[in-house]
Amino acid sequence: MSLGAACADIDNAADCDKICDRYRACFDSAYNTSTCYTRCQANGTSNDEARRRIDTCSACINGLSCAGAVFTCGTPCSTVVP
Repeated sequence: MSLGAACADIDNAADCDKICDRYRACFDSAYNTSTCYTRCQANGTSNDEARRRIDTCSACINGLSCAGAVFTCGTPCSTVVP
């Protein structure tokens, strides 16, 4: 594994963690973040397009309230979390 790939995996893991935790906090307090994280991480590791969507979603929700994230980030995040 190259250093670039290792950095992408670390960034992907942090983004997935943030996205899944945010979904739980904003929409469903019983949401299984572990399953979300595993699915997100696997998709981002094996698929460049999925990694791009994860990065886009993570950047979009950064610093927004739950309501702001719904209105601003619904489309970019809809393919990352259910």
